[in-house]
Amino acid sequence: MFYLKLGKIPQKRHVQFKQPDGSLYYEELISTEGFDSILSNVYHINMPPKINSYEKEIFEIAPIEWEDALLLPCHFRTSKIKRHGDFVTNRNYLVYNDTVWMSVSIPEKEIDYFYKNASCDELIYVDSGEGELQTNLGYIKFKKGDYIVIPRNILYRLKHNSPAKLLIFEAFGMIKTPKRYRSEFGQLLEHSPFCERDIRTPELVTIEEKGDFVTKIKKHGKIYTLHYDYHPFDIAGYDGFYFPYIFNIDDFMPITGKIHQPPPVHQTFDGPGFVICSFVSRMLDYHPEAIPVPYNHSNVDSDEILYYADGQFSSRKGIENGSISLHPGGLPHGPHPGRVEASLGKKETIETAVMMDTFKPLKISKFAQEINDEEYPMSWK
Repeated sequence: MFYLKLGKIPQKRHVQFKQPDGSLYYEELISTEGFDSILSNVYHINMPPKINSYEKEIFEIAPIEWEDALLLPCHFRTSKIKRHGDFVTNRNYLVYNDTVWMSVSIPEKEIDYFYKNASCDELIYVDSGEGELQTNLGYIKFKKGDYIVIPRNILYRLKHNSPAKLLIFEAFGMIKTPKRYRSEFGQLLEHSPFCERDIRTPELVTIEEKGDFVTKIKKHGKIYTLHYDYHPFDIAGYDGFYFPYIFNIDDFMPITGKIHQPPPVHQTFDGPGFVICSFVSRMLDYHPEAIPVPYNHSNVDSDEILYYADGQFSSRKGIENGSISLHPGGLPHGPHPGRVEASLGKKETIETAVMMDTFKPLKISKFAQEINDEEYPMSWK
């Protein structure tokens, strides 16, 4: 989180700022936690609250619980998901609780409207595809391996010029970099596995256009539709700490050690009640008697989700690209039989995976039940 200034802004906040025709730009403060956390001041050509019309139909999109799911490890095969719909209205929710919802979207088409999530920060991992994130605060190109961070209430759309597969986390609160990586002033420190140079920020695009512009707003699992008579990307300038950005998983510099390192060294993001970790290709442990694969462990306070994106996963068998494992708190988990012995003496691992650990139990959706590998719990026999 750092300061960004784009476009035209006045020297002081909350003062007259005139358009070329002498009329005023309309200032909008986007603030978080009331006025006590990060914010940005943006300047519109048009009056932001002006709604031209609205639709009475409400579209509900929320996970439905698999109510009789047992306390067992799960393996969800996302390769079974068929390409359909768009990335907003066809999210395949897998696990969720009251702090985060996780889904996989394999869109068949781009959205022909504008979208914002009024309840959640969104973190989108691009498993495949490329294109452009277009927001009211600017545009950024995206590609395979990107984490796209979109703060709540930012209006956006994804233009993907190739077939996309997206892993989406919706956080009921702020997604940020881990505190231990930052100084008291917010700068990423020397021991951080990434820094500000790795973060791609928007280029402002100001569009002054009249017409019928449809906006879909998601709040508490319901989507509402509003119409505006001006293009919503009408911002002439803004400054502050509140804006979308992109970070690629390959820019994460893994921390390695003489013996196996615990998952927190892979942490990339911090959310309300959960963390996101990045497992990337890296050199393995160099103690002469090191065991390179993860040790058996019990997540006493966490449920663990792991999305296997690419490469060879030395601790698991029967895993394919796009597999998702869930290891719930209350059960120990670790490498499959024979995987410890097979790892001895190995010097590197070639893999890409995204992990989420939550600090409240996850519920499993009915959709996840449909793509669950029922043999997985017995695969340690």
